[in-house]
Parts: sequence; structure tokens; C-alpha cells
Amino acid sequence: MAVTIRGKTLPLPILQGGMGVGISLDRLAGAVAAAGGMGTISTAVCGFREPDFAADPKGANLRALAAQVQRAKELARGAGMVAINAMVATTQYADSIRTALRAGVDAVVCGAGLPKDLPGIAAQVPESDAAIAPIVSSGRAATLICRLWDKHYQRIPDFVVLEGPLAGGHLGFSKEEAQQAQAGHPRPLLELLQEVLTALEPFRQKYGRDIPVFVAGGIKNGAEMRRYTDAGAAGAQFATRFIATQECDADEGYKQALLHAKPEDITIVQSPVGMPGRALHSPLIQRVEAGTQPPVDRCIRCLSACDPKTAPYCISKALMAAARGDWENGLFFCGAGAGEINTLSTVQEQMDQIMNEWRTAP
Repeated sequence: MAVTIRGKTLPLPILQGGMGVGISLDRLAGAVAAAGGMGTISTAVCGFREPDFAADPKGANLRALAAQVQRAKELARGAGMVAINAMVATTQYADSIRTALRAGVDAVVCGAGLPKDLPGIAAQVPESDAAIAPIVSSGRAATLICRLWDKHYQRIPDFVVLEGPLAGGHLGFSKEEAQQAQAGHPRPLLELLQEVLTALEPFRQKYGRDIPVFVAGGIKNGAEMRRYTDAGAAGAQFATRFIATQECDADEGYKQALLHAKPEDITIVQSPVGMPGRALHSPLIQRVEAGTQPPVDRCIRCLSACDPKTAPYCISKALMAAARGDWENGLFFCGAGAGEINTLSTVQEQMDQIMNEWRTAP
């Protein structure tokens, strides 16, 4: 079931969600793309392993991002597509997009805020013909973005990622909605899908082309993806299940933490980004809840809205610790179904399993 996105063919209707810091970089994104899907590099502090990161974090991030996009494209061997996920809330949001576009990325996906100016940023790199897409959580958000892009840039999304309340990492829902979803009472994703499809229809008509919608957040398998494709989705985005693969860029410690997690180990946290997030209940989160987490001692100004004087912890430092497998000090983002993942596999095995389940679903 191939999907056409801005004139390019995506052989399989599978997106790998962007996971930062350092969880989905070139190895994972390249492997997913090589298998026919869209692999995604997270731009969030992606240069933290560079030798000069402490002295020049912004320069290290952009240099690393360009190299990661190029390596992922090489690994993909022209099979699928390589994307970046750029968080609107980061201070290097625009710089990261321009850097990735110059490096030849196939698509730019933006969340953690409304990417109102994404078409304008993309236009600053005219040699690129990359697809651009927002992550939305409602039809209202889809309508708002399409109206803004249409009015100011005469452009609409090339595809849309609809992320429901069961997703991992930062969520486009209130903490209460996320907690209700965790307790087993999420707003039906099928309902949200119809809402978004309806919101996009006037813009499809105006521009005379499709706007594929990929559902995300708690999609357990290919059989569930089939429910959504039968209802009008182009495909689905998966993230947490790709952490438990040999190709994932995370340290073995992160993978083992995920493999040993139980459903009751998953909690909703308040991120310094200003949004709720879903993560494992690690010792860091326990200290934050108890009020014993030490104050932030150094800030690299990675987030636009973060105040180190009031932030409960440094999210970049916590995510870097998780990427290195540091259970005591890491923030381990995950989806609501993380407790059901207990086997380490490969990206190809995951892709084959999803598509086999999709094809054989009743």
C-alpha cells in the first residue's frame, strides 16, 4: 500500500516517530527508510555526542544533524523516505529545518507547538522540494494550520500526523486528558481521525490534491492500523516499538528499561517544555514528585519557553542521560503500550510484522 507524498512514493504506509534526545538518529531512521517506510531523525539536541558540544552546543547540533541526514539517506538506498522531527518549542527550530533541508532530507515534521511559519522557513532553501507536515491533535488545529499556510504562503501540508492521547513524549492534550487516556478512557482516535479528515477536505478541494493523514499514539499493531486505513487514514506512525530494535540509536540501557517496563510503570509528567508527556516512572521523576530533585545548574537554552530558575529539571540533561542508559537520572519517554513490549528485534522484523498484520486483518 504505497503512499504518494509530494511526488515521492513511500512504499509502505509506516512512519517512525521522531524520538529525542538521541533515540531516533541516522541508524534508526535509515533502517526504517531502507525497509520502505519513513524514518525520522529527531533534531532535539542531536549533537550531544559531538566532542565540542559543551563548548558550542548550537554549532554541534547543526553539524551533527547535517551528517545524520546524509548518513540516513545513504542507509536508505533510495527505498523509503528520511524525515526530521523539529520541535517548535526549541530555540534551534528554524535553523534545524534549514540545515536538514540543505542536507537533502525528504520531509520535515513539526510538533510541540503550532508550526505557523514552516512553509516560510522551507522556502528559504529553494533547492529543496521536501514535504512539510504538522503534528496535530484535533480537527481544529488542522484547520488553523491550513488556513494560516494557505493565506500567508499559498501552501498546504503535504501530509498530516494525527497524534492521539496515548502517544509517548510530549502530548497535544491537557494533563487531565492524558491521565484519563492512561487510565483506559482515551478520546477515540477514530473520532479524531474523522474530525481531521473533515477539516482537511476544503483544502484538498481548493488545491486539487490529497493530504494523507497518518494516525499516531497507541497504535499497537498492523491490525489496528488496518482499522484506521479502512476509515480513511493513509497509514500509521509507530515510535516506542522501534526503540526495542537493534538499530535504534539509544543505549542498550534504554532498551532494557523499556523491555522490563510494566503498564503500571508508565506515568504522565509535566515537561519543562510546558506540555504534559508520557514516560517511565524513573528515579528522576520520583525525585521531581517528591521535591528532592536538585535545581538546574547549567542551561544551554534549548527551549524557548524554559526558565532554568523555575524548571523542575533540565529536560535536555535528563533526555541525554536516558539516551546513555542512565536509569537514575534519565527521562525515558514512551507510549502508553510500552508495558507490552518485551522482545528485542530488528527494524525489518518490525516492519514485516506490521504489514503482515495489516494484510491479514479481518
